[in-house]
Amino acid sequence: MEERLRLLYTLQMLDANLFRLEESKGDLPGIVRQMREDVAQLEASIQQKRDLITANVAARNKADEDLIEFTEKLERYKSQQYQVRNNKEYDAITKEIEFAVESIASLQGQFQSFEGQMSTAKLDIDALTLKLDEKKEELAEKEVDLAKVSEATEEEETKLRGAREKVAAQIAREDIAQYDRIRNARGIVSVAVIWKNRCCSGCKNQIPPQHLIEIRKNDALYMCQHCGRMIVSDQLATTVDVDA
Repeated sequence: MEERLRLLYTLQMLDANLFRLEESKGDLPGIVRQMREDVAQLEASIQQKRDLITANVAARNKADEDLIEFTEKLERYKSQQYQVRNNKEYDAITKEIEFAVESIASLQGQFQSFEGQMSTAKLDIDALTLKLDEKKEELAEKEVDLAKVSEATEEEETKLRGAREKVAAQIAREDIAQYDRIRNARGIVSVAVIWKNRCCSGCKNQIPPQHLIEIRKNDALYMCQHCGRMIVSDQLATTVDVDA
């Protein structure tokens, strides 16, 4: 159990050092991440517009084919109208003519609608493409700036990440899962230590005396009753050295 606790606290210290390096880069990492998301979103929007155009082209072509078909039918029905032999045939042809006229009007409206949607989509694509080009250019500049800043910490960061992988490989999956859940909920600190002899270093709330005794036995995983973080003893913490 003591080794289990030591590994968890070692992982915590490695993550804290990696976070420190990330913080030393200022706002650049966050800016670059956001800009990459913006670029991806713009590319997705452009693709959606292209898909809309493709769908409208197919729908417009179908409407055009149907329009030609109904126009031919209308001409045929009109010529047949003068050849009917009784009122029943006349009424039937008249209904077919009315249906053809209505269909032609509807298809013409659809045709114009599809054309209008495609025209709007093309304009949107032009505007989005211009915006995308500008965002990509800006992103490239920020990535160069970030690369320069990262260069100063690259060696230390590589060592820390390598050490983290080795430590994480020794920790049980359920412990890693719990560690990650706490980190997502509480920020960088998942594993706290007894602080000033009686408090949780994560939330600074006092730990009951009896619990302090239990924690210092290093024979069980204790969770802070206030913040839900794991807590290890101050004595165990002094045995962990993760300096890169």
